[in-house]
Amino acid sequence: MPSFKIDTSTAVVFVATPPTPKLVSKQTGEIAIDRETGAPLATVGLLVADEGEGNLYQVTVPNTGVPENLAPGTPVTVVGLKARDWENIFNGQTRHGISFRAVAVTPLGA
Repeated sequence: MPSFKIDTSTAVVFVATPPTPKLVSKQTGEIAIDRETGAPLATVGLLVADEGEGNLYQVTVPNTGVPENLAPGTPVTVVGLKARDWENIFNGQTRHGISFRAVAVTPLGA
């Protein structure tokens, strides 16, 4: 499915939840791997505020693009943020949503 760039140049972005490993399976604890780079993936909760509206996004980022000291409340810059819609069938029910992916999340001034 196609992905769409998200322009955060006028937005204020803060870390809402710290990075956690993105799991393929909660039962096995297997960590998802980036197909392009081979790096383990993490999920970071970001609060993006722009034009008087704030939204919370769970963003997938390769571990190589996430500093270790990223804590809630930290103002950040998001590099290469994209959105992609998805749909799958699980137990006979169709599910759908939007996934968010970035190349890196870096603290402002870093």
